[in-house]
Amino acid sequence: MQKVTKTVEIQILNRIKKAGRGVLFFTESFITFGTANAVRKALQRLVKVGEIERVSVGIYVRPRMDTVIGKVSTGIEDIAKAIARRDRARIVPTGVYALNRLGLSSQVPLRVVFLTDGSARKIKVGNTTITFKKTAPKNVAAVGEISQLAIQALRTIGEKNVAEHEIKKIQQLLIKEKRSKLEHDIRLAPAWIREIMKQVLKVTTDE
Repeated sequence: MQKVTKTVEIQILNRIKKAGRGVLFFTESFITFGTANAVRKALQRLVKVGEIERVSVGIYVRPRMDTVIGKVSTGIEDIAKAIARRDRARIVPTGVYALNRLGLSSQVPLRVVFLTDGSARKIKVGNTTITFKKTAPKNVAAVGEISQLAIQALRTIGEKNVAEHEIKKIQQLLIKEKRSKLEHDIRLAPAWIREIMKQVLKVTTDE
């Protein structure tokens, strides 16, 4: 049994090394290598000897290394996107995290919320909790990275609370969005957010 598990361990490590540092893997990524128990034990040993790290329950990585700072931690968004790819789901950052991503808040939240059309769940990563909140497909249908963040940030602030400098900041960021994506996403926004975003169309081009 130990020999079989050792073989599983070698197969897992070879696959992780081939993928390169920073690539996230799930326990089920290795189901073809052996039984669930053999895979679990192999992963535990690889963590113990320092070949890989356990990011969260069932999630592993061979960390990227920097010549100056050493080990580079896996970003929260990278983890969320990997889970979304596995689940074939769409996700959109929301709440304080969306504000932080746009530079509208310096607060780094310990509870990061993503809207999703996949399964609702919570993932603990160190001191941070990633929450996937089930929502209607329309709310995760935006295709522009900046515009989807803008919509969710403005939703979080609220129509009656948004300040003029926040509107200007968001509009400046939206200028960088591809026009075709912006036009698509405007149609998904609430009416008051739509008016803010439409102003940007006057100064954008689609190259």
